[in-house]
Amino acid sequence: MPDDLHLSPAETARRFGVSIKALRLYEQRGLLAPLRTRNGSTGAAWRVYGPDQVARLHQILALKRLGLPLARIAELLSGPDRLEAILALQEQALMRDSEALSRALALVRAARVKLASGNALSIDDLAHLTKETVMPNLTEEERMELLKPISAKYFTPEDAAKLKQRKYDQPAVTAQWNELFAQAKAFAAANADPASPPVQDLARRWQALIAQFTGGDEAMANKVRSVWKDAMNDPKLAPLIPWTPQIAAYMKKAQEHLKSAK
Repeated sequence: MPDDLHLSPAETARRFGVSIKALRLYEQRGLLAPLRTRNGSTGAAWRVYGPDQVARLHQILALKRLGLPLARIAELLSGPDRLEAILALQEQALMRDSEALSRALALVRAARVKLASGNALSIDDLAHLTKETVMPNLTEEERMELLKPISAKYFTPEDAAKLKQRKYDQPAVTAQWNELFAQAKAFAAANADPASPPVQDLARRWQALIAQFTGGDEAMANKVRSVWKDAMNDPKLAPLIPWTPQIAAYMKKAQEHLKSAK
């Protein structure tokens, strides 16, 4: 983009695949500051977007794609320019997505070839195809139901009673956990530095949610970890939960960096 080229909101929205309403929202949140030009005849101020604003918009959209909410993006972009770091992170994420799509496409094509040859798909074929292409999106209630037998191994009736006494907005907390899992998955797949500001921000929010659930009780926190560990090792449950060995190992590194920085 030439240094002297400035785009109108409509042209910016068209080129970047966003709405003008979204551009206004980013401006209201302090994420994006368009330039102002004066109309010679009316004196009215018009918003325009130059090279710096376009680079900023790219960073916003790249971080949004990784699952970060606007409030977190605003915090991350409040410091020095991070375009190079964000481009590197975006490259890794796109490579991950490309590899996943290639695997899924190969599986679908192989399944069609098998059907065309007159052979039926086996249970293993269908299970693999489902896992790679259309994994079910469980509700929190369905997921908790699946985890009940494991939870019963670690949580006593006294634990359950203690948890019920706490003020806990389960739908809101579930939404927050889903957001954190999605971000952790994206960062881990992109091999983002666990000590980088975006990942450390994630680690702080992760710890806060754990503390909210356990009330700071480390014994309770260990029980939660045991439940998820058993679920990951269960071949039937593992594909249905967001917690994976890769995410667990990655978040452990992020938490260690967070602890050492205190």
